[in-house]
Amino acid sequence: MKILELFKLHIIDRYIIRKYLSTFFFAVLIFTLISAAIDFSDKVQSFIEKPCTLKNIVVDYYLGFVGYITGLLMPMYTLIAVVFFTSRMAFNAEILSILNAGASFNRILKPYLVAGSMIAFFHLALNHIIIPHFNKSRLWFEHTFVWVDQDRGKTSNVHLLLRKDVKLYIRGYNKLNKTASGLRLEKFNGNRVESILEAENANFKEEPNKWQISNYTIRTFNGIGEKLIQSAQPLDTLINISPQDFVYFQNQNQEMTTMELQTAIWRESERGQSNKSYEIELHRRTADAFTNLILTIMGLAVAGRKVRGGMGLHLAIAIGIGALFILLSKFAVSFASSGSIPVLLGMWIPNLIFGLVAIWLVTRAQK
Repeated sequence: MKILELFKLHIIDRYIIRKYLSTFFFAVLIFTLISAAIDFSDKVQSFIEKPCTLKNIVVDYYLGFVGYITGLLMPMYTLIAVVFFTSRMAFNAEILSILNAGASFNRILKPYLVAGSMIAFFHLALNHIIIPHFNKSRLWFEHTFVWVDQDRGKTSNVHLLLRKDVKLYIRGYNKLNKTASGLRLEKFNGNRVESILEAENANFKEEPNKWQISNYTIRTFNGIGEKLIQSAQPLDTLINISPQDFVYFQNQNQEMTTMELQTAIWRESERGQSNKSYEIELHRRTADAFTNLILTIMGLAVAGRKVRGGMGLHLAIAIGIGALFILLSKFAVSFASSGSIPVLLGMWIPNLIFGLVAIWLVTRAQK
């Protein structure tokens, strides 16, 4: 019966949850509009000068921007919402009345955790499923009409490990017609070279990874013997590389779904490489969602007491907490990117530290 009582919501629980969620979505609406206005003022010149349509701006870009900024700042929205409505309850002596009625602080915390969990699961779904699809159109617009020179993909003297036993070298790659020149593919068996394929030209045909090579030479080594095949005729072959491997934008991990991120991480691992940005983005999506619960607890502990400074002081403290969290997150990302600490630990360090702070604040909260 006690376990069932934990899941039962009473009138006061529904009252607090309703206040929490209404204030949260109001904060999302207000701050998203402010963010969009600031972003518009920053990019309005590009909108005017570049050949983009109204549909491109409104649907392709700003619909994606709303999803992106909401997911990015949702923990801050949560903290501000909790502090705002809790501070009003404290100012109106509602929190004190609940405590005087015999309810403990932990009892008051229950509806906060219920609403915070709802937002955390909502944030989790946004980060892993919905926002990456929004980001595809947003980033396409930015790369096409705003930041047109942000492609950092290498196109000359490209060295790649396709697998741990297969090495590829390309002298030059043309992104417009998807052709490579000076291709050399080496296969190894331990420390011994098994075969070498050299082609003067290679044209990408179709997915998955089908290329047409011409003017090629294939050398196959068997002990002290060697087999040579040489031809100027085109030959279709499979090479584990695609035109997308020559395109790299610093923020392209944001447009990948979780499944695509996991595939990209596995592919890099198979090639003996590591792209920390993929791993950071993957673990960030889960860690950020959990942050909503921690900041919910901190917001209640900070704003649940009536103070002389009132709501203004509570909001100032909340903004300070949010700034410290963002600063700590940036440091953690930097350390994880450099390899100083494991990526998983780096993404969860802010939550671990602020989780301990939240526990300390709960012990100091008004009882």
